[in-house]
Amino acid sequence: MTPREGSARQQELLDAAYGWVLEHGWAGMSLRPLAEAIGSSPRVLLYLFGSKDGLVRALLARSRADQLAVLDALGGAADLKTVGARVWAWLAAEEHRALLRLWLEAYTRSVGDADHGPWAGFAAQTVADWDALLAEHQSLDRPAERALLLAVLRGALLDLLATGDKPRLDAAVAAHLEAM
Repeated sequence: MTPREGSARQQELLDAAYGWVLEHGWAGMSLRPLAEAIGSSPRVLLYLFGSKDGLVRALLARSRADQLAVLDALGGAADLKTVGARVWAWLAAEEHRALLRLWLEAYTRSVGDADHGPWAGFAAQTVADWDALLAEHQSLDRPAERALLLAVLRGALLDLLATGDKPRLDAAVAAHLEAM
C-alpha cells in the first residue's frame, strides 16, 4: 500500500494525531486508540501514511518543523549570548512544555535506536539544527563554545522538565551566559 502524499485528509489527520501525541506522548502509541481518538481508523492511517513508522516519521517531521519555526523567529539576534538568552526564554516558557516533552521522548528514542526505525537520525539532526542556528550568531567560528552553550541549554531544559524549578535554572543559564 502506497501512502497518499499531501492529501487534505492526510494533513487533517496528521494535525489531529500531532495534537494527541503532544497531550499523551509517544509511549504506548498504538494505531487503534489513536485512530479512534482522532476520528479515523487504523486502516485509513495505514493507507495515508504507509505504516505506523510512516506516521511516526510524519509526526517527527511536524515536531521538527515546530522547532525550526522557533529558530527562524530568533533570526534577528546579534550575538551568541543574546541568542542563548532568547532560546532559553522560549524553552522555559510554560506554553512550550508539551512540545518539549515530546521532543525529549523522541530525542531519547532516537539516541537509543539511532540507526533504525522512524526515530533514526532525529537526535543528531536536532543537534545539527541548533548548532547551525548558533553558528549564524558567532563572529568567529568556535564550535566548542556553541557545543557548550547547547549542552547548558539542553541540560537546563532536562532539569526544568524534571523539576519545574524555573528560578534556579534561569539563574544557572544567566550565569553561563554572563561568563561567555
